Amino acid sequence: MTAATAAPPGPPKTATVDHVDEYHGVKVRDPYRWLEDDVRTSTEVAAWVEAENKATFGFLETIPERKSIQERLTKLWNYEKYSAPFKGGGRYYFLKNDGLQNQFVLYVQDTLESPPRVLIDPNTWSKDGTVALEDTVFSDDGKYVAYSVQEAGSDWVVWKVMEIDSGKILPDEIRWVKFNSPAWTADSKGFFYGRFSEPKTGEEFQGLNLNQKVYYHRMGQPQDSDVLVFARPDHPDWGFSSEVSEDGRYLVITVHVGTDDKYRVFYKDLLEPYGMPIELIDNFNNEYSFIGNDGQVFYFKTDLNAPLKRVIAIDTRKPGREHWKEIIPQQSVPMTRVGLIGNLFCVSSLKDAVSQVSLFTMDGKFLRNVELPGIGAASGFGGKRTYTETFYTFSSFATPPSTFRYDLITGESRLLRRANVDVDPANFEVKQVFYASKDGTKIPMFITHRKGLVLDGNQPTLLYGYGGFNIPLPPSFSISRIAWMEMGGVFAVANLRGGGEYGEEWHQAGTKLKKQNVFDDFIAAAEWLIANKYTSSKRLAIQGGSNGGLLVGACLTQRPDLFGACLPAVGVMDMLRFQKFTAGRYWVDDYGSSDDPEEFAALFKYSPYHNIKPGTKYPATLVTTADTDDRVVPGHSFKFAAALQAAQAGDAPILIRIETRAGHGAGKPTTKIIEEVADQMAFLVKVFGMSVK
Repeated sequence: MTAATAAPPGPPKTATVDHVDEYHGVKVRDPYRWLEDDVRTSTEVAAWVEAENKATFGFLETIPERKSIQERLTKLWNYEKYSAPFKGGGRYYFLKNDGLQNQFVLYVQDTLESPPRVLIDPNTWSKDGTVALEDTVFSDDGKYVAYSVQEAGSDWVVWKVMEIDSGKILPDEIRWVKFNSPAWTADSKGFFYGRFSEPKTGEEFQGLNLNQKVYYHRMGQPQDSDVLVFARPDHPDWGFSSEVSEDGRYLVITVHVGTDDKYRVFYKDLLEPYGMPIELIDNFNNEYSFIGNDGQVFYFKTDLNAPLKRVIAIDTRKPGREHWKEIIPQQSVPMTRVGLIGNLFCVSSLKDAVSQVSLFTMDGKFLRNVELPGIGAASGFGGKRTYTETFYTFSSFATPPSTFRYDLITGESRLLRRANVDVDPANFEVKQVFYASKDGTKIPMFITHRKGLVLDGNQPTLLYGYGGFNIPLPPSFSISRIAWMEMGGVFAVANLRGGGEYGEEWHQAGTKLKKQNVFDDFIAAAEWLIANKYTSSKRLAIQGGSNGGLLVGACLTQRPDLFGACLPAVGVMDMLRFQKFTAGRYWVDDYGSSDDPEEFAALFKYSPYHNIKPGTKYPATLVTTADTDDRVVPGHSFKFAAALQAAQAGDAPILIRIETRAGHGAGKPTTKIIEEVADQMAFLVKVFGMSVK
């Protein structure tokens, strides 16, 4: 073999340490503990990352189809993308990407027919596109917009304020905020927000997020003079979100301790400047999501005695539970969101993971369903009680997104924009099937592919899943999935337990001691695809990110024989230590904690990192993560990849692709997204021996 055709060097042999932890009398080895160190401060970890990336990109560069895949993805991606319009202070706003811009641009219009002008363009904030516009909140009078700046994908954001008419950036700046948006007061003189204390140097991206506090910021004042409004140092694990009621009268503080929709609620009468917040809900037993109010009557979406959710009213003058009133009873399908627009309750639901939107009067009477364009995913439907219109976006697996204006009076949807994508939806077929999991539970799965597919058991198939945190996977549009199907691939999405497809009982059936149900559901999906002649084990890939990365890691270690390739992204791979970093403590709601003896036993049994067995033939695996991910710290993926490489007894490649100046996914520039997707697709083309024209 000549030097020009020599195979690229494999990944480096990773050093191990003799580290052992003891959990409830069980000794657990952690030979790659050193890879948890922050890549920014550890020269050893930085060197390891460089060596792993050298091996990974060396492998990817040998794939002839890689360039053409990236070119096709780039062409497909190059279409105008719009968010649904939204109103604020009498104007209309929307986000737009011309096609290949790294970040979406915020535009403003005086009317829907007037020419839009650029309000905020984050593409001017950095050369590499890694500084993003994360969120916006408009003052009621339309004078100001507070907007958050996200750098390198970090969850930490900096909030700034712009004067909308002049476009002037004001000196107001709020730091050390994550998972929180400000709430403007009705007079626009300031806003409430939640923040953490400034972390110690070196702990910004790994330290636990504790002791959040609610402050009031008065416009024109420095942050260090902001007024502390609410804090609970006796409960450092409590987190807060703030909302000012639409009438400007109340500050509503919703308290959470994890990711479960189980809240305490406090409220403060803003007409009483020295009044203390009053506790309205005094436990974390159920969801109480604030919808709006009629004076002293507050409306909430709750799962109290209603696992599919309902709407109730609580009169703050008579807060006892015996006085609570049901407004909209539990329906036959789970409510996912409820808004109060045009004096109507706008209820978004899911029917077998497909969007459904209904309108109810203020006294709870059903008015009508919103007629959506088809079977797919609808999002938007925001607004205020004074509005007579709202907006939404609709898409499906093979149907590019379109935006609509919905008239709340007439019930008419008017198409505003339809994405002009270089793809014909008529060339693809989408179906929904139901299969039996290990315990007999029926699980829905969407399957999409080119029309005319031959079921010969040999089609390259990509199976995607998530299964956690009450998050559903509706049938939404994706360029990467279109590209995969154009190459002849089958794409499938399994709606696993743990998600939000069928309400709280479905969610809880995939949590803590029942988490194995999620993996069983995903494995059963793979077996169904094989049994029904879509594919074979050798040509079946599984993919998932974050909690979905855990899903892929667990199924990979439990059934290495079942898959031909695995694509775990930014996954939670060490289930014994996840709660010790950044926001990991919130996930105890879904996962449990190794601090609990019974939950430790369940976690240890499936933890991907701890269940890798030396001498096993593992399928081809491309792990992906990013060096500035402070949601799921990259040490999870680092340790998992190193252990899997050391254990591999087969010939299939085990690689890790580590993105730089990128985080968990939010704010990632278009160029980096396309490059990563192209590399994942090229990896599958290589290991499956696919022919790509």
